[in-house]
Amino acid sequence: MLHVAVVGSGPSGVYAAQSLVQRDPEVRVDVLDRLPCPYGLVRYGVAPDHEKIKSLQNNLRAVMEDERIRFLGGVQVGADGVRPERLRELYHAVVYCVGAATDRHLGIPGEELPGSWSATEFVSWYSAHPDCVADGFVLGARTAVVIGVGNVAVDVTRILARGANELIPTDMPQAALAALAESKVTEIHMVGRRGPSQARFTTKELRELGALPDTEVVVDEAELALDPAYTDPSGLPAALRRNIEVLRGWAAAPPQGAPRRIRLRFFLRPVELLADGGRVGAVRFERTIPDGSGRVTGSGRYEDIEAQLVLRSVGYRGVPLQGLPFDAVTGTVPHLAGRVLREGEVSPGEYVAGWIKRGPTGVIGTNRPCAKETVTSLLEDAPGLAGREVPEDALPALRADGLAPVEWAGWLAIERAEAELGASLGRGVVKLPDWASLMAAAGSTALEGHGTGR
Repeated sequence: MLHVAVVGSGPSGVYAAQSLVQRDPEVRVDVLDRLPCPYGLVRYGVAPDHEKIKSLQNNLRAVMEDERIRFLGGVQVGADGVRPERLRELYHAVVYCVGAATDRHLGIPGEELPGSWSATEFVSWYSAHPDCVADGFVLGARTAVVIGVGNVAVDVTRILARGANELIPTDMPQAALAALAESKVTEIHMVGRRGPSQARFTTKELRELGALPDTEVVVDEAELALDPAYTDPSGLPAALRRNIEVLRGWAAAPPQGAPRRIRLRFFLRPVELLADGGRVGAVRFERTIPDGSGRVTGSGRYEDIEAQLVLRSVGYRGVPLQGLPFDAVTGTVPHLAGRVLREGEVSPGEYVAGWIKRGPTGVIGTNRPCAKETVTSLLEDAPGLAGREVPEDALPALRADGLAPVEWAGWLAIERAEAELGASLGRGVVKLPDWASLMAAAGSTALEGHGTGR
């Protein structure tokens, strides 16, 4: 019988566990997560007003409730936790699905000014991630600049522009909802350094900006026309042609005088955040010019855009996990078809899937074939792995090491507590926003050491 640990309970981890139990009738899988809650970025990265995407949790739940899969939350792996070599003593194989935990920086002067944040921090705040200690994002802000033109940039722009009444039915934490209800932000600039034909948002996400109540989207057609593909989009993929058609429609629309405005800007590269009274007051951009090869060059012409809130959304990045090799250039673990490589050689029993394997690319569904490839490698190696002696059950050993894993029953207790909190506030489910409340909700079941599954 093969005993496998999957580290990370986001989509890639759940899909890896699913593929394992579907393809090997004898395998037993423990899904470990640093948080007491499963689902990774589906819980803590998908915007609260995207209820259809968030409903993917129901599919992930069905996998996690398989009798051969066990959830063990609140288990730190790496520094200050269980080391990879210890996991190799407890399991025949370990699949690391730890994602890309940090964001890319702009690397420009003023980036650390108060009022300048990563979009990751902002998303963590409105998603109630327990590691988020920041607040006051919108306090005192009238104008916001979002740097980036991907789906995360669209998400944070949309949340900034939404009215509080539209967010009440979501699971957004109460403190974030109250802060956004008091927000005075009426102008949001979403800015990309390249043109509309290279923007990474999807058409569905883009169109949502135009459907926001009391909000108009402003686009300068002269700026769009700097992109050669704007005038002749025939050579573009269909998705990018649809994006351009949406932008073209907004550019042609007359001003509406709505209370809030979203301005989509292109061919502007941030070069400095300017201070005002000790905090960010504006962003200085350089106008860029397409060079014909898909890149841009600076023009030497600059524009300052006022902003009391700046959110950078220029990509996620993987971070090293102590005890695993790491490629600092790509932000990934070196691998061969999911098999971890140490100094160019396959490390028996160690695997990766998801963003830590391939980098932060693709959509949620991209993780499924990625996980399948890794599981294929693992099962090919299984005859050589299963002969090594490991405990029949790793949980007693983890507890002996001083850990108190939150099992599935603990997670269900958290869900019940969040439903009760929402009911007390006259809302639906409302997320518990911090470690203390999450662990208190899960505490009785975690201490009992019992849960559903094996």
